[in-house]
Amino acid sequence: MRQRRGLILQIGLMAMAVLSVVYLRDELPSPSAVWEEIRTARPAWLILIVFTEVLSMASFSRLQHKLLSGGGVQVSYRRVMAVTYAGNAISATLPAGPAMSMAYAFRRWRERGASKHLSTAAVLIAGAATTVSYTLVTLVFLLAEPGSRLPALSGLTAIAALGGLAALGLRHPAFARARGRAIGWALGGKRVGPLVAELQEGWRVLRLTPSRWAMIAALAMTVWLLDITGVVAATHAVGLNLDPVEVALAYFTAQATGSVLPLLPGGLGAIEASMTASMVGFGALAVPAGAAVMLYRLVSFWGIVAAGWGFWLVLRLNGTMLARMRAFALAAALSFAAASGYAAAAVSSSEPVELS
Repeated sequence: MRQRRGLILQIGLMAMAVLSVVYLRDELPSPSAVWEEIRTARPAWLILIVFTEVLSMASFSRLQHKLLSGGGVQVSYRRVMAVTYAGNAISATLPAGPAMSMAYAFRRWRERGASKHLSTAAVLIAGAATTVSYTLVTLVFLLAEPGSRLPALSGLTAIAALGGLAALGLRHPAFARARGRAIGWALGGKRVGPLVAELQEGWRVLRLTPSRWAMIAALAMTVWLLDITGVVAATHAVGLNLDPVEVALAYFTAQATGSVLPLLPGGLGAIEASMTASMVGFGALAVPAGAAVMLYRLVSFWGIVAAGWGFWLVLRLNGTMLARMRAFALAAALSFAAASGYAAAAVSSSEPVELS
C-alpha cells in the first residue's frame, strides 16, 4: 500500500511538472538559444568540468578502497573504481536504484573475499561518510549567507557535540554502556536490528587507525567539493560570473529538490530545473544559466552513467578483467580526446549563428 501511494505521488508530481512546462513555455529559455551557448562554451572550462567529476568519483573509489583494505581485504583500486562507477550507474538509472546499488557493491565485495559483516559495514559506512560530509559542506556554505548563519551554526554545533560524545563513548565506560544500551534497543527492532547487528560486527573487523579514519573523512568531503567545483567551472564556461557561494547554494537547492521530487532516476528534470531557477534568482540570465546546468549534467550525470554501464559490462565479461578494463579505458580516453579536439576545432572555426 505504501509503495502504491509513493507511485501515485510520483506520477502526480510528474504530471504537475509537465503541466508547469506547458504553462510556462513562453518564459522558459529557448532550447536553440541554450544550445548556442553550449556550442560556444570555452573548451578549457569544459575540460575542467570533466577533470573535477572524474576526480570526485576517484575520491569516492579511494574511500571505499580504504575501508576494504582496513578490513584486510586485498582488492585492487582499479576494481573498486569499476564497481564504484557501475554502482553509480545502477543507482542513477534503475528503479529503486540506491538499494540495488548497495546490493550490487555488497555482492562484489563478497566475491573478493570480504566477510558478510565487513561488506555490510563497507557499504554502509561509505554511504554514511558521504552523507555526513555533504551535511557539513552545506552548513559551512550556509554560514556565508547572513540569513542562514544562525541555523547553520546551530547545526554545526550539534554535529560537533554528537561527534564529541561519540569520541568519548569510545573511551569512557559510562558512555560505552549507554552506547551498548542504545544498540541493544535498536537490535530489538525487526528491521533496524539485523542491520545494526551487521554494522556492529563489521565495525569490529575494520581495523582502521585514526589517521585512516581522517583520510576517509577527507575523501568524503572532497567528493562534494569537487562536484561543486564542476558546477562553478560550468558557469565560467558560458561566461556567467556568479559568486562560488551562490553557485554552491544553487547546487544544494537542486540536490534537495532532486531527493524530494524524484520525478525520474537520478533527479533528472528536478535537478536541472531547480538549479537553473536558483541561478536566475541570484541574477543570472536564463539562457546561460540553463546552458551551464546542462553542461554540468552532461558530464556529471550522462557521462558518468555511460562510463558506469561500460564498467558494469566489463565486470560481467569473463577472462582477464583488468586487461579488458584497460582496453576500455584507453578506447574511452582516445574517443574523448578525439571528440574534444573536434569540438574545439569546430567552435574556433565556426561563425556565430544568428537566432531568429
